[in-house]
Amino acid sequence: MSQRTLPLLIINLGGEMIYILDQRLRAPDESDEKTQRGCWTEDDRKRVMNDIVSTMFSKVFLEELLRPQDLYSHRALRTVLTRIAHTSIMRLNPASMDKLYDLMTMTFKYQLVLCPRPQDLLLITFNHTDAIKELVKDNPSLVNQINEAQRLLIEVYTPLSDGELQLIRHTLLLLFQDMQIRVSIFLKEKIQNPNGHFVLQTSGPVPYGFQVPGLIRLFNAKGREVMRTRFPSGGSYTSALNPGSLDLYGDRVTLLGTNMYSTPSPEDMNPSSTNTSRGKPKQADSTPNPLATEELNLLAKLMGGMEVQKLSNVDAAFRVNLLALNQEEESRMSWPALNWLA
Repeated sequence: MSQRTLPLLIINLGGEMIYILDQRLRAPDESDEKTQRGCWTEDDRKRVMNDIVSTMFSKVFLEELLRPQDLYSHRALRTVLTRIAHTSIMRLNPASMDKLYDLMTMTFKYQLVLCPRPQDLLLITFNHTDAIKELVKDNPSLVNQINEAQRLLIEVYTPLSDGELQLIRHTLLLLFQDMQIRVSIFLKEKIQNPNGHFVLQTSGPVPYGFQVPGLIRLFNAKGREVMRTRFPSGGSYTSALNPGSLDLYGDRVTLLGTNMYSTPSPEDMNPSSTNTSRGKPKQADSTPNPLATEELNLLAKLMGGMEVQKLSNVDAAFRVNLLALNQEEESRMSWPALNWLA
């Protein structure tokens, strides 16, 4: 198992968590009790996003993540992400966090399964960081903070060989191999079977630098090509024209890792439907994806109403409880390895 896996895991899962929370905070509160319980404002949403992003990309946090170490268990990962989410004014109860964790882990697993090359794991990660920068673009200090985090990732991961990156991907797949949770978005797009397994397409672009299947070449003892034979490949494959940019800004080529709760659907993120010849990165549309919204509606029911309470020790601030954690639950979250989040 690779000891360089944890940073990519946390950043990608954290990115999916930010996508989900941002979509829910943008959604109007349609509960019958909204007049008594209050509702989110745009300032509340920005404050939550800024607090979470600031914590996730803080220098101390990243330095701890980038230290070579074994991968965390699912329980520890859930605790880390809960602590990150709770650095804001928002609180999620255990049922809400369980549903949130299932949704973001299955989404990242789907991205890993469809990852055509080991290097594309970095492109997926940078798609997450690019989208997060777009969400907090009104805060230049946070954008610079994310850029510094990307520079660290580039410094650590771009020198790695294909074998080392493949080991990281294999380590992540081992972590998720027993997770076969059905997600309604994936089921309706027919990219997941009822048993929880993902459907792999037999079409689309091949990995960059590889040839389209369907040709057999025969060589003689001197290494000269003497014959060519074609065979049906069983799919519609195309050549990848662009390897994808690993710079701070650039065309990542793949849609894997982009915000599926905006207009692009999970099917659009499939390499078989990705346009690899586009000249510039695709900007996320703010229009919600109706299929993704249905999955988030269930999460919203678990979260319950949005209660806004004045903080006694902070002027003009709000503490927004989706379903507050009790003291016993919070006491169970005091993990020694998580002191850097305190």
